[in-house]
Amino acid sequence: MQALDAQPTQQPVYQQQGADLIAQDIQAYLKQHENKQLLRLLTCGSVDDGKSTLIGRLLHDSKMIYEDQLEALQQESKTQGTTGDAVDLALLVDGLQAEREQGITIDVAYRYFSTTHRKFIIADTPGHEQYTRNMATGASNCELAIILMDARKGVLTQTRRHSFIVSLLGIRHLVVAINKMDLVDYSQQVFEQIKRDYLAFAESLDLPEVHFVPLSALKGDNVVSPSSAMPWYSGPALMPLLESVDVAPEEIHQPLRFPVQYVNRPHLNFRGYCGTVASGQVQVGDTLRVLPSGRTSRVQSIVTWEGELAQASAAMAITLTLEDELDISRGDLLVSATEEVEVTDQLDADLVWMAEQPLVQGKTYLLKIGTRQINARISRIHYQTDVNSLEQHPAQQLELNAIAHVSLDLEQPVVADAYRHNRATGRFILIDRLNKNTLAAGMVATSTRQNQISTEAVQASERSAFYGTQAGQILLHGGDANARLALAQQLERALFERGKLTLRLEEGQLPEGLATHQTQLEHWLIHQGLLLLTTCASDAAELQVQLIQATGQLELPNQLSPLLQALKQHQII
Repeated sequence: MQALDAQPTQQPVYQQQGADLIAQDIQAYLKQHENKQLLRLLTCGSVDDGKSTLIGRLLHDSKMIYEDQLEALQQESKTQGTTGDAVDLALLVDGLQAEREQGITIDVAYRYFSTTHRKFIIADTPGHEQYTRNMATGASNCELAIILMDARKGVLTQTRRHSFIVSLLGIRHLVVAINKMDLVDYSQQVFEQIKRDYLAFAESLDLPEVHFVPLSALKGDNVVSPSSAMPWYSGPALMPLLESVDVAPEEIHQPLRFPVQYVNRPHLNFRGYCGTVASGQVQVGDTLRVLPSGRTSRVQSIVTWEGELAQASAAMAITLTLEDELDISRGDLLVSATEEVEVTDQLDADLVWMAEQPLVQGKTYLLKIGTRQINARISRIHYQTDVNSLEQHPAQQLELNAIAHVSLDLEQPVVADAYRHNRATGRFILIDRLNKNTLAAGMVATSTRQNQISTEAVQASERSAFYGTQAGQILLHGGDANARLALAQQLERALFERGKLTLRLEEGQLPEGLATHQTQLEHWLIHQGLLLLTTCASDAAELQVQLIQATGQLELPNQLSPLLQALKQHQII
């Protein structure tokens, strides 16, 4: 990790240059705007660090706010603002009513603007811990991150969390903006101390390029132009820094990856394979290999809306035609035939869990990587990372916003690169197989050769997760024997059809030698991670249902539908 002290730059003249060119040659202005380099960036930090205010200040001071927007902002500031008589620039970005009422950011807010040098897509991401998943979503496509810190508070827990996520998602450029310098009298000593504290924390993170900028978003110091209040700071203001940072795409220089999104067959004489080049370059005449089948063919043509091309590179949407008719469908991947690329059915990955329901080790989910979608089982949770201390500790399941290193077993082989080498084919999402909700974002760490089998013993927790249940005993007792048997059979069948496996032990079912040790046998089976379904007679006049676990006993309904709902509510199934 390297802390960079850039050289000072002159104040840009944004609005006037654009206005002059529009007046002289509108076509030239549009062409210039079309060819500007795009920078995707996000702001993140703790609650009330001033993220929305900073974005509003960037828009305001670079003359990117229309007059009617400014008038509306002035009116809203009187009723919903938090800056007294001054215009509350945070309201430009805090668009949800709940955000304005609470004065915090909840959803990811995107803003689009440009200067004479660059186009920007800027994401204002939430600072509160419960919205960390929103922050991870906003960061997934960004090349640069701005982490804000309150100069009065320094490095906080949420600062550490967001820095870790930025590192995990492979964002190469980081700007640490130390905001609210006006509240510490623009102290150089405060700035340098926070800089030292942050570098000490971030030493173990993968952050190749870090810039530090002291500023005041509320006052406008060092946002668009240098501040006279901080003569000790010799670096550029924030906007010139954003305009000058080198974000040339790396994907062009990486190996070819072309995920097939759609097979275009408009008539008998044309078969094209549509998609976006994820990385690398392809030329007419190149020999490509289709994965996972391994078949090869040469590129016959590269077709686009504007016409045929001799060559295409990363981020271009194209249609490829091949000299041979091969069995290629959505989800297949085209790579260079000269490159040795392995297919795998096992992955090790870093996972950000984004769902309210916990991730359970051993459960099967849908995995979407590129255009391919397959079943994947979480075979092991190696560890969960404490983002406050970066310590690793064991975990059996993951709660909302948890970050962990896991292993996945895939139903079919895929091509997956390590995320740090190729972001396009190294990232994936996990999807709920029933409701299709997105549950997690994953970054491939390593892939394992197909059919490599672990020699580690199966743990009880893995067995429970594989069967889709929690270890324990559902005891049906009392009432009529036929009623007990009927409910037990109905419950077993209902769970079986939902992919949940239980072991049913009826009264009198075990042979005499085992029957005398049934209690010990039941305890042993539960200890192995199984959910038992047992029946027995008792003095109870009505049929009773009990859930027995190591943590205690719980009375359950004796009707099938409410019984299933109760088991789901208590996360037994």
